[in-house]
Amino acid sequence: MQEKIYLGGYTKRVSQGIYETVLDTDKETVAQPHLLIKNNGSTYIAWDGKHQRLFAITSQDGQGGVASYDLSGDTPRLINTVLAPGSSPAHVFYDGGRSLLYAANYHKGQVLVYSVAADGTLALVDTVQHEGHGPKPEQEAAHVHETILTPDNRLVACDLGMDQIDTFDISASGHLTHAATFTAPAGFGPRHIVFHPSAPIAYLLGELGSAVIVLAYDAAKGSFTQLEEKSLIPDDWTAFNGSAAIRVSQDGRFLYASNRGHNSIAVFSISPDGRKISLIQRISTEGRIPRDFNLDPTDRYVLAVNQDSDNGTLYRRDPESGFLTMIQKDIDTPESTCVLFV
Repeated sequence: MQEKIYLGGYTKRVSQGIYETVLDTDKETVAQPHLLIKNNGSTYIAWDGKHQRLFAITSQDGQGGVASYDLSGDTPRLINTVLAPGSSPAHVFYDGGRSLLYAANYHKGQVLVYSVAADGTLALVDTVQHEGHGPKPEQEAAHVHETILTPDNRLVACDLGMDQIDTFDISASGHLTHAATFTAPAGFGPRHIVFHPSAPIAYLLGELGSAVIVLAYDAAKGSFTQLEEKSLIPDDWTAFNGSAAIRVSQDGRFLYASNRGHNSIAVFSISPDGRKISLIQRISTEGRIPRDFNLDPTDRYVLAVNQDSDNGTLYRRDPESGFLTMIQKDIDTPESTCVLFV
C-alpha cells in the first residue's frame, strides 16, 4: 500500500517549501521526497481531505500568515494568502465541521480564526490576544503554540509563555468566547496537547518542563484537572532538551512524545481508563532536533523528522506492545518540522 505524506518545514537553509513523499507499507520504506509547493516558512500544515486542500503557514516580505492551496488537479494551485506584519503563526488546525482554520501565533501571543469559503478562500474572522509571562527566560511574553479542537468541539489553546491552556466556545461564524483556563506548573511551558480517543482525558506536553501532564477533561465546563506528571527524559540528563510533538495511538493504549536535545521518542503505555501513563521505551531519532513525528493511518509505522540534521527516520510499530523498531533512516527531509499523512 502507498501512503502519501506531506512535509512542512523552515526554508532558511536547504528547503524550498512543502515536500511530498510516500510510505510503501509492503517494502516498509519512505521514498525520496520531492518539492510539491515552493513556499516560505511552511512550518506547519493542515489537510482538508474532502476538498483536497492544503493549508500552510507562510511568510513573505516581513509579513506572516496562512495560505490555502487546491491540490485536486494535476499541479497545486494557490487559492489565496492572508498576511499581517510580523512573525508567522507556529501551528494551524483545520475544522471541517465549521469550515474554519485555527492558527497559533507564538511570537505575537495570538489565537487566530479564519473562515474557509466554499472555494477555499481564507479570511480572518477573529483574534484573541494573550497577555502575560512565566518565570523562565523563554516565557518573557505570551506564546501561543497550538490550537486544536476538544472532543466536544471547543477550541483549546496552549500558551507556552503563560504556562496555561485556555478553552473557548466557538460560534458558527468562528468567533471565540472564553470558557475556562488551566494553569500548568510554573515553567512547564505547554506546547502541544492530545486527547484520548474515547476517555475524557488529555495529555499536555511541556516543552520547557520536558514532561507530560495527564489531565481529566470536564466537557460540561471545558475545564481540565491535573492527574499526574511524567518526565520525558532520563533523570541524569542535564544538557538542553525541549520536548516537541505528542501523539496517541488510535486504540488509546500508547502515548508518544519527541525530545529535541535528547533526540529521542519517549513511549508510554496508557492505563485502560486513560488516567495513568508508564514509560516503556525511549528510542533515538537518529538525528538532531526531532520537531515532529506522526503515526501512519494504520498505526503500524511512525515517521520522525529531524529539523537540524535534515533527515527522517521510519519505525515499525508493534500494535500490541507499543514498541518502536527503527527500519529506515537518513531519509532526506530538509528542515522538516511537520509530518502529515494524507
